[in-house]
Amino acid sequence: MLSPPFSSAFPLGLLLLSLGLSGTDARATPSPVEPVARTINVLRRGNVQRSTDEALAWLQQNRLATHHKYGAGSSGNQKRANGQNLLTNLQFDSAYFGSLAVGTPPASFDVILDTGSSDLWLASGSSDSRSTDGITLFEPSSSSTFTNLNQEFGITYGSGSAQGVLGQDRVQFAGFEVNQTFGVVNQTSQQLLTKPISGLMGLGFQSIAASGAEPFWQSLASTSGTLDSPLFAFQLTRFTNDTNANQLELGGTFTLGATNSSLFTGDIDFQAIPDGAPGYWIQELTGLKVNGQSITVPTGSNAWAAIDTGTTGVGVPQDTLQAIFAAVPNSQPGSGQTEGYYIYPCSTTVTVEVNWGNSAIFWTISAADFALEQVDQDNCAGAFFEISNSGSSTPPFIFGDVFLKNVYSVFRSNPAAVGFAQLSSESLAMNGADDPVPSATIGSVASVTPTSSGTSDTDSGSGGGSSNSAGPAVALSSSAVLISALLGASVVLL
Repeated sequence: MLSPPFSSAFPLGLLLLSLGLSGTDARATPSPVEPVARTINVLRRGNVQRSTDEALAWLQQNRLATHHKYGAGSSGNQKRANGQNLLTNLQFDSAYFGSLAVGTPPASFDVILDTGSSDLWLASGSSDSRSTDGITLFEPSSSSTFTNLNQEFGITYGSGSAQGVLGQDRVQFAGFEVNQTFGVVNQTSQQLLTKPISGLMGLGFQSIAASGAEPFWQSLASTSGTLDSPLFAFQLTRFTNDTNANQLELGGTFTLGATNSSLFTGDIDFQAIPDGAPGYWIQELTGLKVNGQSITVPTGSNAWAAIDTGTTGVGVPQDTLQAIFAAVPNSQPGSGQTEGYYIYPCSTTVTVEVNWGNSAIFWTISAADFALEQVDQDNCAGAFFEISNSGSSTPPFIFGDVFLKNVYSVFRSNPAAVGFAQLSSESLAMNGADDPVPSATIGSVASVTPTSSGTSDTDSGSGGGSSNSAGPAVALSSSAVLISALLGASVVLL
């Protein structure tokens, strides 16, 4: 597995953060509770119309952020004493985020949900007010259950940095509670965070957690009887082609412990994570078509792709990128701020199909998602951009939301696999729809609270907050759950 993770992205570019933490050993095993599953709505932050200068800056930031997140082109992602973790730069408007609650009494926070990293971190009340204006901050002193682990936590971005300590507290998410180790950030560069985002929740495997802590979802999945199934699933909405999109839009649904049959149709096509793959959700790319024309792709580990909800576009090797755009009429390599992308006429319809593992199924990336950003009156930048894994253990391919908006995606830990299914008519109807934005709630939770001694207690807690029924729900056994919201469709990396 790879060393520390690298984080996420969103429409304005994928933002990678190098996250340096000292190791911690808060890895006690939670005890089982009655098996349940939880569904939360996801909110998408609407697409913003950008000027040409803003669009070019975003494209450049998006590509570089992905490089930083995965340590591409260097050995920077090899684990060090304090580790690394790439986090999403939430600038501009383009990420999918959810709502969780932390502490006693519980307080709600919006966080990016990122399958491309494995650590949870939040900006704290002692952060520089210039860099956290309008953002909900975690106040350790306001929680009677918070423990300072007295270990440094550091994040370095391409455009700034964040520093803090590791702490431990009760974290509620999707109807569950875990005593979780997370980063408490108290120093951030100006404009590092964009309201309403307070931090990031990594949904990768523990082996790439810079903190060494077991991720929230994995604590539940590894505890027998806690979840109906050891998996979680995403359905993401599309507003990139909606000129009337608001700043915040309903973004889809995150389901923990089960799949939601109302959101997909047919069977889920699971393909195993390859043996020896790092701790990302890896799939082997075995087929690629552009407008029906087959593109030659590598084989084996040279075709491994990280399936990353925290990244906006799709990162590919240089030779694959050239082959893709050779099939797109009148396309040409970008330069300057669009270096690493290809530019093509916006009037050209480009449809991409991808195939994974041993499956015979090809999954389609829509033309609307392929057109990542309009750079001038007539031309667009394609969503596929160059990324290099030379000298590092970075996966050669990174498939982000540009792909994931077109499928129902399922991430299963045992046996380890990623599955895709066709979106249902109910899911497709959410794209561009004028649906209400879900609000965060703090409700009844199934508590799985590990302690440092390795034992745990289970109980049921409740807190205030109004329930939110927006969006589909599955197997909800408690009256209210934390509502996930999702920010816009693209991601930026610094």
